Amino acid sequence: MKLSVFGLGYVGCVSAACFAKEGHEVWGVDVNSTKVEIINSGRSPIVEAGVGDLISEMVTLGRLRATTDSAEAVRNSEASLVCVGTPSNQNGSLDLKYVKRVCQEIGAALEKKRERHTVVIRSTMLPGTIENVVIPTLEVYSGKKVGRDIGVSINPEFLREGTSLKDFYAPPFTLIGADEEDVAASVRRLYSNIEAPLYVTSIRAAEMVKYACNCFHALKVSFANEIGNVCKALGIDSHEVMDVFCQDKKLNLSPYYLKPGFAFGGSCLPKDLRAITYKAKEVDVEVPVLSSVLQSNRRQIERAHEMVLQTGKKRIGVLGFSFKAGTDDLRESPMVSLIEMLIGKGMTLAIYDRDVSLAKLFGANKEYIEREIPHISQLMRSSIKEVLESADVLIIGNKSEEFREIESELRADQLVIDLVRLFDRPLKQGEYEGICW
Repeated sequence: MKLSVFGLGYVGCVSAACFAKEGHEVWGVDVNSTKVEIINSGRSPIVEAGVGDLISEMVTLGRLRATTDSAEAVRNSEASLVCVGTPSNQNGSLDLKYVKRVCQEIGAALEKKRERHTVVIRSTMLPGTIENVVIPTLEVYSGKKVGRDIGVSINPEFLREGTSLKDFYAPPFTLIGADEEDVAASVRRLYSNIEAPLYVTSIRAAEMVKYACNCFHALKVSFANEIGNVCKALGIDSHEVMDVFCQDKKLNLSPYYLKPGFAFGGSCLPKDLRAITYKAKEVDVEVPVLSSVLQSNRRQIERAHEMVLQTGKKRIGVLGFSFKAGTDDLRESPMVSLIEMLIGKGMTLAIYDRDVSLAKLFGANKEYIEREIPHISQLMRSSIKEVLESADVLIIGNKSEEFREIESELRADQLVIDLVRLFDRPLKQGEYEGICW
């Protein structure tokens, strides 16, 4: 099958490379010429183990190429996958400008194309967005009719940053939202070699499933943290409690998020919570639990801040400040918020994160650093050793395995504040404290 993948960010890059590996001919499309050049040279514009090798292999085999020319990509494909971002507006609603722009480009290209074309949305969007935004935009700019000349589907992605290749080939399920059987059958072909349950629902149901999943994941993180905080106050090992709790897998509980620790972050959970609670307000439905999750999450960041202040020490080292080990994504990272709070209290900080420092940042991440946290980049160090030498308190911000090596290098007077339970026992040297255990 010939595909065009619009948006070469995280989801787009991984999707394009994986579908090419499945034997499809893939055109990657992006307005950023740097990303296009990187992919065409056989390299990856994102930081994640295995992705660069896969892109290199697919480009060499001629199955993957990239372009800034959307009309060329649509002309040479049977289906277009939309993988652009849907960031939050200040009031929590979704900013759909990238989705609209891509739909305009696809529609304009389809005006001169005779063959029927399928548009598959991979971006996360609220229920009703395809009906009220995607379909009208495609029809206006193409002069054609969805259902007759154009097929439309939604195929939500369930890729976790850092493990996306594994998730692509071993997902919990594949979900296709389509209101026409032939469209569902066309999209189903993309997953013919993926051994996982495949569900076909209505478009609106599929739009909502992604929010149900992400909101539940977000809820699980805050729920476990609150339980952990109570356990610590009572002298109970919160992980012992939650390990038993997670044995009940019959009620659709996953142990993945049910580990007391630090706040959640990234480009999905905060944004999707804001969007769904905003939508609830629009239709006059009260959602007190969902509305309180971000407040609880913020409280966990404040808790970490208070733990540092209570030490009475000013020289602070931070190991890991991307929101998750194995990625360079800083968007809505709770560690960035914590760092900002510590700077505001006059702390002297030294920061190390191999994935961020190694990445030649550009696009959304580069723009984010330059606009939101330019001062933080000046605090970054090139090695763990530099951070150790200049800090009295060490904060572990993600589960990068290399941080384990600090145990043999700690001074007796140094304190480790572990936000992710990298260590599950007292350290041989130095003091150790977990955020809620």
